[in-house]
Amino acid sequence: MTAEPLFASPRSAITPVSMAAFAGDLPSLAEVLGASFARYGFAVVADHGLDMAAIEAAIADARAFFALPTEVKMQYHEPGTGGARGYTPFGKEAAKDADVVDLKEFWHTGRDLPEGHPYRAMMRDNLWPAEVPTFRPNVQAMFRAMDDLGTALLQAIARYLDLPQDWFADKIDMGNSVLRLLHYPPIPADAPGVRAGAHEDINVITLLLGAEEAGLQLKDRDGQWLDIAPPPGALVVNIGDMLQRLTNHVLPSTTHRVVNPAPERRGFARYSTPFFLHFNPDFEIVTLPACVTADRPDLYPEPITAQDYLLQRLREIRLL
Repeated sequence: MTAEPLFASPRSAITPVSMAAFAGDLPSLAEVLGASFARYGFAVVADHGLDMAAIEAAIADARAFFALPTEVKMQYHEPGTGGARGYTPFGKEAAKDADVVDLKEFWHTGRDLPEGHPYRAMMRDNLWPAEVPTFRPNVQAMFRAMDDLGTALLQAIARYLDLPQDWFADKIDMGNSVLRLLHYPPIPADAPGVRAGAHEDINVITLLLGAEEAGLQLKDRDGQWLDIAPPPGALVVNIGDMLQRLTNHVLPSTTHRVVNPAPERRGFARYSTPFFLHFNPDFEIVTLPACVTADRPDLYPEPITAQDYLLQRLREIRLL
């Protein structure tokens, strides 16, 4: 049997959907996006309306931070907190049940909460690197933009599920969402493991920019790995485990990974910016009644809060 290659090819499995093409027609957008999510657990979204100049400013600041000496970056690492805020160095995160850690470092920014807010017990304050003066305003602006776009995409998902358009609004408005700034360094030929091992995301939906550098793959129903190669500036959106649980797998959370580049690209770093959109911490994940049928019995009869589910999963990936 031939060994499976662990580097990406240039073809792409998913055709991009233009949000602009469906302007003012949410039901049609919902049908097209929903069909892609139901089939693959993923969609590629073009013409999403994000201010790409503002996004590039945040990514430039991320590059500047990751270029700092390790001892400087480690000042912003908070051990024992699940990597919720600030810097997580190489050698920390691993896919569930993986034997080796992922080949990456990252920074997390979350939602800013006012003093006295009840969620402050579950959502830590943000950290900001003094060495990159524009980091805070640029990254905060990107967080808000991704949060707003995620809310809009969930309106389409709600329509696909035959829910009221704003069904998700009061369940994510203070969600424990996280913007991750990711750096995958150049890969030596003898590197153990891959940039990100096969995994599913914990959250509701993930919005990913920066996947143009090859490597992102999803696992199809037949077990084959399919490349996702979006056009420049397009957004990759995937279903997370919380939404899979809520919908009783009507919308699947698909296994995916970031494999090492082909030999001619090993000398290039990869940067990406996934936004992990979460439910409010006290939201109770209870299977939607419409997603339970005789042919699809309820796989999750016991409800769980979003916070308890998050903590459970962070332990599995070695961040707690």
